[in-house]
Amino acid sequence: MRKSIMQKDRTRCFLCGRNGQGDPLEEHHCFGGPNRHLSEEDGLKVYICGNRCHRNGPGAAHQNARTAEFLKAEAQMAWEATYGPREAFLRRYGKNYL
Repeated sequence: MRKSIMQKDRTRCFLCGRNGQGDPLEEHHCFGGPNRHLSEEDGLKVYICGNRCHRNGPGAAHQNARTAEFLKAEAQMAWEATYGPREAFLRRYGKNYL
């Protein structure tokens, strides 16, 4: 289990900046499904408000395609800055989000 390479401050929501009071922060893997384990290995995860920004709000990562795409693009930028060139990201994740 690796720490996030995208977010150092785990006390604020990556999306809205709230501190989690009243809506505790949850860990969100930027790439789910078959790539969830890669997100975990590579630290491509962020902490976001559980109800509002993660699961149920209109802009929540699991409800809103734009939010999900934004997080994937942010994850790709962090991966490339940490691990290597875009071609390596494409081999690992199979798609360019930038």
